[in-house]
Amino acid sequence: MPRKLRLEFPGAIYHVINRGNRRVGPFDEGGAAEAFERCLGQACDHYGWVVHAFVVMSNHYHIALETPLGNLSSGMQWMQTTFSNRYNRYRGESGHVFQGRYKALLVEQGEYLAGLINYIDLNPVRAGLRPLEKLETYPYGSYRYLFKPMARPRWLRLESCLSLSGGLSDDTAGWENYRAMLSDQLRKGPAGTSASYVKMSQGWVLGSEIFKAKLVSDHKISKEARAWEKSGAKEVARLQWQRELERLLGKLGKTQEDIRLDKKSAPWKIAIAIMLKGSSSTSNAWVAEILNMGTPTLVSQVMSLARKKPERYMGILAQLTKD
Repeated sequence: MPRKLRLEFPGAIYHVINRGNRRVGPFDEGGAAEAFERCLGQACDHYGWVVHAFVVMSNHYHIALETPLGNLSSGMQWMQTTFSNRYNRYRGESGHVFQGRYKALLVEQGEYLAGLINYIDLNPVRAGLRPLEKLETYPYGSYRYLFKPMARPRWLRLESCLSLSGGLSDDTAGWENYRAMLSDQLRKGPAGTSASYVKMSQGWVLGSEIFKAKLVSDHKISKEARAWEKSGAKEVARLQWQRELERLLGKLGKTQEDIRLDKKSAPWKIAIAIMLKGSSSTSNAWVAEILNMGTPTLVSQVMSLARKKPERYMGILAQLTKD
């Protein structure tokens, strides 16, 4: 069965993650992490990528990656294949260097990208490899370049972490203010800002519901076309159901206030439920919640009655199907 395609478009930003195939390594071996950074830089040059942050740990990496040309898959194939070939050639081995296909979560600009950059920068601190006060000495990530502007690769845009942190200046004062902001996040602990960190590698999008809905709408995403795990497919499906609900409400001139105030078995609600259930895999639980129709059991009951007496809903259904 062929692999499902990634969602790619010009300007897309991703949280790209992958792990080594071995329990130990591959990046803990001498020179491997530096070699990976060189591959990343070459991929950026070849494919026009922009990196907002990256970190290489002993057995995995994280990249906040922007693709101005919408070419994530081709660039990632080149980068990982090139690194794997070089790694195996150096070791005199063969086989897979990475566990499997990389993961790529789409990222919304603004606060979500800022949160991802913070998460990536703090990886060595959370792993106990460096205290924050000496994080710039960690040699396998983008944070160290913050304090070395003359050494920054042309493909690395560290101004993002500064501008997205309240418009900090790219100088000593701005760098120290950024460090202080990271320190504040560390102090807040699991109950504070870092509670959201557990979600940084989960799902299919790091972004708002509006951003997700726009992706589904603009790119005509279907749950069957998702390249991400089942949770992503389910979320896409719910977003599609919501879009269809809004379309049907518009046909009848109804609003969310009408949903809240009208009775659970209002004929127009049942007609919309019939349309939703007939055109998608909408669950009774979702219909019950979104149309304020009580319980999933009640939805099942009223739908059964509607099938026995369809004439009650013919007029409303005709209105809903009218172009």
